Amino acid sequence: MPWLKLVHLAAVIVWCGALSYLALALASAAELPRRSLPRALFTSVATPAALVAIASGTAIFVWHGPYAAWLVAKLMLVALLVLGHALAGVLVLRVERDGAAVPRAGATLLGWTLAWLGAIAWIVLAKPF
Repeated sequence: MPWLKLVHLAAVIVWCGALSYLALALASAAELPRRSLPRALFTSVATPAALVAIASGTAIFVWHGPYAAWLVAKLMLVALLVLGHALAGVLVLRVERDGAAVPRAGATLLGWTLAWLGAIAWIVLAKPF
């Protein structure tokens, strides 16, 4: 079980780091040397890490046993993070189509991503309920 938690934590770190960097890259896409960088980051790093994080988190959830209220709250926040991931994919397509940066959307995505991550970290560490 500890190895599964380690895999989950590593995947979450990679996913969230990639999602945060992707939001910044989308906000300044006009300055990127290659416009395909956001797509490569999304498809080759962020999405596989998200799938590993979700799969390993689900395995921990099923395997661990008792379900606490804090865990349900965490899963709701993770669902919001998944929606942010999907929004990042939409923004990648918009940047590729229009060839222009989306600074407001990228900054908003970054802000919400960091807020969700902070809330998830607090719930996991504090286990308030």
